[in-house]
Amino acid sequence: MVTPRVPGCRESPGEESGRRCSSSSLQPRMLPTQAESVIKSIIREIGQECAAHGEIVPETLVAFMVKAVVLDPSNGFNTDRTLTKSDVQKLVKLCVNRLLDSKNPSLDTIKMQVYFDMNYTSREEFLEEHHRVIESRLSSVSREITDSRACAREELESLYRKVVSYVLLRSGLGSPTDLKIVREATAALQSVFPQTELGTFLTLSKKDKECQLKELAMIVTGIRLFNRDCGKGGEGIDDLPAILQEAIPATTQHVDSQLEVVQDQAYRYTAILEKVAKNPLMGQELQPYMLREALYNVRQCEIFLQVILSDIITCAQEVEMMIKQLEAQLEQLKLTVKSKTAVPTSQVFPVFIALSNLWTSFQDETVLISVLSNLTTHLEPFLGAHDLFFPEKVMQALLDGVTVKTDVCRIKEHIEDRVNAADFKKLEWLFPETTANFDKLLIQYRGFCAYTFATTDGLLLPGNPSIGILKYKDKYYTFNTRDAAYSFAENPENYIDIIREKAKKNAELIQLLELHQQFETLIQYSQTKGVDKRYIKPITKCETGTQTDTHLLPPTIVRSYEWNEWELRRKAIKLANLRRKVTHSVQTDHSHMRRENCSQVYPSKTVGTQSLRDGCSRVPRPQIYIAGLRGGQTKATHGLKVNLTRAVDET
Repeated sequence: MVTPRVPGCRESPGEESGRRCSSSSLQPRMLPTQAESVIKSIIREIGQECAAHGEIVPETLVAFMVKAVVLDPSNGFNTDRTLTKSDVQKLVKLCVNRLLDSKNPSLDTIKMQVYFDMNYTSREEFLEEHHRVIESRLSSVSREITDSRACAREELESLYRKVVSYVLLRSGLGSPTDLKIVREATAALQSVFPQTELGTFLTLSKKDKECQLKELAMIVTGIRLFNRDCGKGGEGIDDLPAILQEAIPATTQHVDSQLEVVQDQAYRYTAILEKVAKNPLMGQELQPYMLREALYNVRQCEIFLQVILSDIITCAQEVEMMIKQLEAQLEQLKLTVKSKTAVPTSQVFPVFIALSNLWTSFQDETVLISVLSNLTTHLEPFLGAHDLFFPEKVMQALLDGVTVKTDVCRIKEHIEDRVNAADFKKLEWLFPETTANFDKLLIQYRGFCAYTFATTDGLLLPGNPSIGILKYKDKYYTFNTRDAAYSFAENPENYIDIIREKAKKNAELIQLLELHQQFETLIQYSQTKGVDKRYIKPITKCETGTQTDTHLLPPTIVRSYEWNEWELRRKAIKLANLRRKVTHSVQTDHSHMRRENCSQVYPSKTVGTQSLRDGCSRVPRPQIYIAGLRGGQTKATHGLKVNLTRAVDET
């Protein structure tokens, strides 16, 4: 929030002390925190006054207007003395009147500047904030998954469905409520992360779970994109490259048309103001200040549109490069997969992740193009006052007999008129052929001619760098003609002061001409007595450090001392255990050949032993025969047992 420097608030002479000032009880002298509360109270009161008149004003705009009113010297506010109650009432009244003035191009310009500052960020900051918002939206779903302690079958199935929803939400490829999309995403997830692996997943740490979820989301996204390219899936996936190839030219054309209209108005206002500058009598009939404020309005809009157009061109270049990368990645996947039934994950997973990252970049570019298009559309209402103040008939009458020149034509008119650096011994002039990175120099006043602006009461004419760039106190200035360059070089400080005082009266010039640094270093009136200028350079600050010896004498602390008896016992047990330990060493494949190793062994020798000789002994084998088994003449069988075994001594 932009706020003026208001040290305090006090009562006017003759008024009772203790009365209220701007709805706040204030002391004659206040601390900075108290002064800050007074400023907020003033801003709040101004907003309430505007709301009472049917105008809702943002606090940022109110704060900017407070600063503009305080800076304007015609209002008589001093930033070093304590504000009285009457000063605060005067400040509130002036701010409310300016904020409610609908017939004021200056107010439209300030509103435009505040709107653009609140809604535009650089490409890098926007993408970073966009990703942060996405992460914050997914945090609740991710937390439910990582904090889950599912054990039962139904709980595991519910957890797996949550993982599928997380994958869809993170990829942005379809709605988690669409049954076809959920089935396709589930099939892709099961191919890389079946439900049976949930048990292993639940044993991981929270951080590892989050990393695996993100990796699974990218792999599944890559699989679905590949299936879509092969014509086997891709339900709910928009063709973002084709959409961007249509949206970027349409947005560029819209911005170009707006820029052309704004530039045409700026050229016409410039031509009329040049005519008024040459004919002072004409200025008495017109209102030149209205023309100048209208010129500032269209010039500011032109600058904003050029910033937007530059971002759109960057988007177009990024999209063109990403389309080529997408085609290359898909072609690589097709060559890797072909008709194989199984492919190593180490080959395809990195490509799937690269596909996912590319698609995320396409989504980022789509959102960025949409934001830039909306930003362009919302800048148009701040230009609506031109038709009211200067209708086409009035403009045609003022342009009678005037040649309207573009910025390019003005530069070409004096492209051959160059400054002779030899004419200036104490000043340095830069030229394209003698200066590296000539086009990248940061020109003061956004490249407008400082001399013309100071001498023609605020006329903005583009400077011509080909004439020569003046380097003065490490800052660079351009001029529209050679004569303007010579005149400015005679007394640069004088013209710089004139421009600064002009910006105090027209606060929109602070941003239009990039004068923020000058007005951030305004000092109090009491510190500039006898000094013509109210502006000083910022104090240069640097970091320094000193070091002193904490202990001059060497320490006598015994590091091995231990006061804890149990700690001493623990150490004693440890030493006792070491006596029964044996040290072993091994050498692994990784440490092999890292150092020389040697070992000593006893040499092997041939050793033999003699065993007993095998011996054997035989014993009689008993043989028994039964005679008469076959029968005979008689029916009855009579067996006779005959022992035919030989005696032992006979064997």
